[in-house]
Amino acid sequence: MTHSLFQRTRRIRFSECDPAGIVFYPQYFVMFNDLMEAWVDELVTDGFRGLIIERRVGMPTVRLEADFRAISRMGDLVTLELEVERLGNKSLNLAWRCVGEDGELRMGAQQTIVFTSLDTHRAIAVPDDFRQALMPDAVQMAAQSDASTSAVSTL
Repeated sequence: MTHSLFQRTRRIRFSECDPAGIVFYPQYFVMFNDLMEAWVDELVTDGFRGLIIERRVGMPTVRLEADFRAISRMGDLVTLELEVERLGNKSLNLAWRCVGEDGELRMGAQQTIVFTSLDTHRAIAVPDDFRQALMPDAVQMAAQSDASTSAVSTL
């Protein structure tokens, strides 16, 4: 199974909508974070909780850019997608998409996550089991040194 593309279908809930009946934009980020947690749960043996709580590995966002293309309404069935665009030494670039049943892109985003020690709050190497789980995808991605993490090494 490839882990560079991960997706789940879900129905938009009342609690995710504003008074106009459409998704309140910050809720997309909550949905995407839930998707990332499910992805990590499948990716590494001890899952997201184990990574954060037991191993003390953080995954903070250091860059986020979003485009809102079309509205999603309460009751809509959408597919949320996470795709690994780049795996670096200390960071990960993800592409996010929310797509309607009709194939229309509702919302898309690009996110850079840096792996950190939750004890020192400094950037650390991508955990070996995380990197291995992305193989052979990681072989095809440039695992270059992280220019983006040099500016955030004190996270």
